Amino acid sequence: MTQLAERPAPRRTEAPAAPKDKPVFRPDIEGLRAIAVGLVVLGHAGLPFLDGGFVGVDVFFVISGFLITSLLLRELSSTGRISVVGFYARRATRLLPMAATVTVATLAAAWLWLPPARLESIAGDALASSLYAVNYRLAVEGTDYLNAEQDPSPFQHFWSLAVEEQFYLVWPLLLLAVALLLRRRPELVRDGLTVVLIAIAGSTFAASAVLTPEDPVWSYFGLHTRGWELAIGALVAVAASAFARAPRLLAAALMWGGLAAVVWSALAFDESTVFPGTAAAVPVLGTAAAIAGGCASPRLGAGGLLALPAFQVLGRLSYGLYLWHWPILMIGPAALGLEATVRLNLVLAAAALGLTAITHEVIENPVRFAKFFKRFPWRGVGLGMALTGSTAALAFAAGSVLAPDATGDGEPVTVSQVDTVEELSALIAESVGYEGTPENVTPPPLEAADDLAEIYGNGCNAYFRDTEVTACTYGEEGSEIEVALFGDSHAASWFPALERLSEENGWELTIYTKSACPAPMIAKNAQVVGGRYTECEEWREAALDRIVEQRPDLIVVGSSEGNNPITDEGEDPDEVWIDGWGRTIERLQESGAEIVLPSNPPTFEENIPDCVSQNLDDPSVCGAAPEDALTNHERELRVLETAEGMGVHTVDVRPWFCTESFCPPIVGNMLTFRDNHHFNQTYSEYLAPILATELPDLG
Repeated sequence: MTQLAERPAPRRTEAPAAPKDKPVFRPDIEGLRAIAVGLVVLGHAGLPFLDGGFVGVDVFFVISGFLITSLLLRELSSTGRISVVGFYARRATRLLPMAATVTVATLAAAWLWLPPARLESIAGDALASSLYAVNYRLAVEGTDYLNAEQDPSPFQHFWSLAVEEQFYLVWPLLLLAVALLLRRRPELVRDGLTVVLIAIAGSTFAASAVLTPEDPVWSYFGLHTRGWELAIGALVAVAASAFARAPRLLAAALMWGGLAAVVWSALAFDESTVFPGTAAAVPVLGTAAAIAGGCASPRLGAGGLLALPAFQVLGRLSYGLYLWHWPILMIGPAALGLEATVRLNLVLAAAALGLTAITHEVIENPVRFAKFFKRFPWRGVGLGMALTGSTAALAFAAGSVLAPDATGDGEPVTVSQVDTVEELSALIAESVGYEGTPENVTPPPLEAADDLAEIYGNGCNAYFRDTEVTACTYGEEGSEIEVALFGDSHAASWFPALERLSEENGWELTIYTKSACPAPMIAKNAQVVGGRYTECEEWREAALDRIVEQRPDLIVVGSSEGNNPITDEGEDPDEVWIDGWGRTIERLQESGAEIVLPSNPPTFEENIPDCVSQNLDDPSVCGAAPEDALTNHERELRVLETAEGMGVHTVDVRPWFCTESFCPPIVGNMLTFRDNHHFNQTYSEYLAPILATELPDLG
């Protein structure tokens, strides 16, 4: 047990500190917990006008910083020492039994009801959650374009617990270090802590303000931009005795003003808010003000409201409800076979509250208050290590052992290469009538997400922050016939087909593609960059300059129709989009090249590999009618008409994926899509001879 001996503290004029085993109960803080969890749960449920409910997590951070620091200071003041083992034992018995229960239950539910293709990834999230590192796993995945459209993980909400535990891994040790340095002047310990906390708060807030606009995903999940929120709570704890002597009217104003700031931010913020950044200061400082004002227990303050029975009960259950609500909202609709709606989500949230009440009485409280662990802190630490190890092992086993094969048991299908659209259409029509998933489906659903063109992994395809044009070349380098591929990820889907044709015909193929960056000259917002996607505009302009300078013989250009441009007031987004296409085509024509513009493939409601893995007996449920699967079809028809009028050769690729009435997810033995709107490398290569029939004769 690591302890620090300290001289007895000198007498103070304020009330003596409570013994470490009898912390002062604050009904107002319990009420704040209720507000925090209510905002989070209702926001996640999709309640209208509560898009900013995510600020409830910031409220939790401040509360946690205040309570944990108060506990440590009481222990230091009343005993002259801090037991680091005791601290971690309390954290383990408080947090881990419920966290382990929810982890195991969520893994089981994911295995039962979510697509088998997702289980490996979900198990990885469970493993990272059990090790309190899931926030950084989510940050890495959130900045990966290939994961950008995946459904949220049922363990995503564990990120905030990871941030807290990472902070508390070092905070008691810092407090110990300050107390040790000032052991001869114990009356200065709080001053020393204030300096340390101001340094932590100042540096991490500055990081949040500077880095959030540049890297919003890492900033949202990272301790380096969230530490100040816990430090603010800790600063209130250090200054609690001063706040307790504040004038009652001022204290009341702090409480009501703080509550108003929290509620206002929940109502005013949404997913477009650059967060945390400086915006997080509103709920964070609001919570700090409410806690600080409550230290004086003002009669006219918000304490009476926050002490209402409903707030107290919900606050008492807040930790368990936070853990349970998210996986239930994520898995519940699939388990019930229903579409997620606000009404259903509210019912599921109520069910989560009921489950929370049961596990609170059966698991959380019995372990938390067990004398067996209180008397011997090492037992609590041992329990924590056992729970962490067992849940981590279970998560690893779930990802490596329990993940099903999901390859299908239908009759194997032999597919020959087709050379004409008529032959392909006949194959698609035949595929619509399949019963079950072919035994030899290629790629298997569990591997389909990785059936990617090589340009996604070798740096040739640009991503979110990239502005430099790489312009990789394939085929026969130095050939007299040069082909360029330009556009976003929909254009990149044609790379395997063009690479095959380049190798067969001796062309030089140059790649100019950037994910999520539309080919038309428009401006757009991107959540991953926290606002206007200026990197796209810079890259596109540079790529167009390179293409004009290169003067290729042929340019194949493509862009998803699932984008909307930034518009000025009164502008029609469709007109801005079509005009942007016109300007891009004009720039490309400066190169003197022939230009080919294929239409977009279908877009399905569900991720195709996930859906097929869950419906191997009848994969047709994953398909769609063409009229339902063509995104912004009317706008695209106008784009194609405009392009044809400018001399561009356009290609209607709908017959390459669909019959007149249905777009199947499997053609022959080929699973055609790697998500819900990108066709994969296997099918792109297969389409090469069909694409060749639409390209001009290059000699």
